[in-house]
Amino acid sequence: MALDQYTYVFVVGTFFAMLDAFNNGANDVANAWATSVSSRSISYRQAMIFGTIFEMLGAITVGARTAETIKNGIIPNAAFRDNAGVQMLAFTCALAGASTWVMWCTRHSAHVSSTYSLVSAVAGVGVATVGARQVQWGWNDGKGLGAIFSGLVMAPAISAAFGASIFMLIKLVVHLRKNPVPWAVYSSPFFFLIAGTICTLSIVYKGSPNLGLNKKPGWYVAAVTMGTGGGVAILAAIFFVPFVHAKVIKKDHGVKWWMFVYGPLLFKRPEVAVMDQANVPNYAVVQDDSDDEDQPQLPPSKASPTPTESGSNPEKKLDQDPELGEAPVQLTYKEIQAQGERKLHAKLLKKRGPMGWAMRTLRDNPMGPGRIYELHNIRLFLTRLPAMVVCGLLYGLHYDIHAAQSGIAGTPEGERMARVYAEAKKYPNEVEHTYSFVQILTACTASFAHGANDIGNSVGPWAVIYSAWSTGSAAASKAEVPIWQLAVLSATISLGLLTYGYNIMKVMGNKITYHSPSRGCSMEMGAAITVLVFSQYSLPVSTSMCITGATVGVGLCNGTLKAVNFQRVGLLMLSWIATIPIAGTIGGVLMGLFLNAPHF
Repeated sequence: MALDQYTYVFVVGTFFAMLDAFNNGANDVANAWATSVSSRSISYRQAMIFGTIFEMLGAITVGARTAETIKNGIIPNAAFRDNAGVQMLAFTCALAGASTWVMWCTRHSAHVSSTYSLVSAVAGVGVATVGARQVQWGWNDGKGLGAIFSGLVMAPAISAAFGASIFMLIKLVVHLRKNPVPWAVYSSPFFFLIAGTICTLSIVYKGSPNLGLNKKPGWYVAAVTMGTGGGVAILAAIFFVPFVHAKVIKKDHGVKWWMFVYGPLLFKRPEVAVMDQANVPNYAVVQDDSDDEDQPQLPPSKASPTPTESGSNPEKKLDQDPELGEAPVQLTYKEIQAQGERKLHAKLLKKRGPMGWAMRTLRDNPMGPGRIYELHNIRLFLTRLPAMVVCGLLYGLHYDIHAAQSGIAGTPEGERMARVYAEAKKYPNEVEHTYSFVQILTACTASFAHGANDIGNSVGPWAVIYSAWSTGSAAASKAEVPIWQLAVLSATISLGLLTYGYNIMKVMGNKITYHSPSRGCSMEMGAAITVLVFSQYSLPVSTSMCITGATVGVGLCNGTLKAVNFQRVGLLMLSWIATIPIAGTIGGVLMGLFLNAPHF
C-alpha cells in the first residue's frame, strides 16, 4: 500500500535527488571531461554530446550495482524497524544535506566529491536516526564507511600509478624517438587496443544486472574483452592508420575527415595539396587571442588593458591625461577579471543565434530605477526573462575555459601557471593529433564508467524513498533500482554538465598541470581502470578523485615536482576532507530537527 500521507516527502526527496544529480554533472562530470577539453582533443560542445550519451549508457546498463551500497550498506535496513516513513525522511534529509553543500561549492568553483558528500550525509542522518552504534563504520564486507572512505586515499594513488604507467609507455614508445611522428601513427592500434579493452571491460566484466553478464565464466569475459579490444585495434589499423598517415606524414591537406572509409587506398592516393606543415590543430594550452579586434575601441584617454590568455600585465597603468594631471591608475585583480568578462560579453553580443539574441536583449532592456516590483521593472523583467533562461542554458558553451585555466599574465596565478607549463615538455602537434582520437575513445570510456559508478549517488537514496513510498514497507528498499530512475537522473546529470560545468572546468585540467592529448588519454584510461576496479567490488569511489590523481601522476612524469600546481592540489584535498564533516553535519542536523520536532 502506498503511503499517500507522505507523498510530500517523496516529492521533496525527488527534488533533492534531481538537484544532487544536477550538481554531480556540474561538479564531478565537469572535472571528468575537463581533461579532454583542456587537451583540446574535443570542444566543450562535443563534450556535452558525448557526455550525455555515455553517461546514460553507463547508468542504465551497469549503474545499479553501486546504488546498493548507499541504499543498504551504511545504515542497516533493520535499523528502521520497518518504519517506511522514517526511512523516507532519512534519505530525503541526506539528499538535502549533500546537494546543498555541493551546490554551494559549485557556485564558488570549489571542486568536491559528490560521492563522499552523499555518503557523509547518509552517515550523519544515520547517527541522528538510529544512533552511532547502528551505523556501519567498519568494512562491512566492502559496504561500510571504512571501505568507502578508504578510497579517499587509495583511489587517487592507484589512479596516479595507472595514469603514469600508461603515459610512460607512450613516452618510451613515441615521444623519446628522434622522429616520433611515424612511431605515433604506426603504434596507435596498440593504444586503441588498450582503450577498447577498458571500454569493453566496463560492460562485460562488470556486467549489467539485467543482462547477467557478470555471471559469465572467466574465460568468456576474457575472450569477449580481448576480442572486442582486438577488433577495435584491427579497425584502427585498417582505417585510422592510413588516414592519419596521409594527414601527418604525407601532409596532404586535401584529405577530408570522411576519407577514412578509403582505408588502405589512402596509401596510394595521389598527393593533391601537400604542404610544408601538416593540417592539424594547434594543441598548445596558451595561444594568441585572435579576437582582439573584436574588443570595442575606447578613446585613448579611457583605454584600458585587456586580459588575454597570454594577456596583459596588471601592473600596466592607464594613460595619463596631461590636462588634468591625473595620477596613473593601477588595476586590481578583480578589475582585470571584470575586463575579461566584458570582453567575452562583447564577443557574444556579435554572435548570431539564440545566445547573441539573448545578450542583446539583456543589453537593450536594462532594469529601470526603483525596486523590482515597480510596474515598469515588472514589464522589463518579463521581457528579460526568456533571455536570462537562454543565457543560463548556453553561456557555458561560449566560455573560454583555456584562458580561465591558464590565468592572466602578470598576476600571481598567471605567473604560477607559466612556471608549471614551462616544466612540461611540448610535443609536436602531429604526434598529439594522433592521440586526440585515442582520447575521444578514452573520454567516452571515462564517461561510461562515471555513469556506471556515480549514478548510485543520487539514485540510491531516491530508490529507497520511492520504494518505501510506493509499497509502504521499509524492506522494499532492497529491490532493484528501476531503469526509469536511472534514466531520469542520468539525464539530469547531463543537464548539470551542459549548463554549469564550465564553472568547475575553469579551475581543473590545465590548472593542475600541462595537458595535451597524449597526456589526457593516459589520465582518462588510468582513472577509468581505477573506477571500474572499485565499482566491481561495489565501492563507491569519486571519479573526480581518480581523474585528479591520474592528472598528478602524469604531471610528475615530466620529471620534476614543479610541473604540478600543488597549491591547487592542496585546495582540492582540503575541500575533499572538509566535505565529510560538513555534509554529515547538515544531513544529521536536518534529520534530528524533523524527527524530534515538537507537535500536537
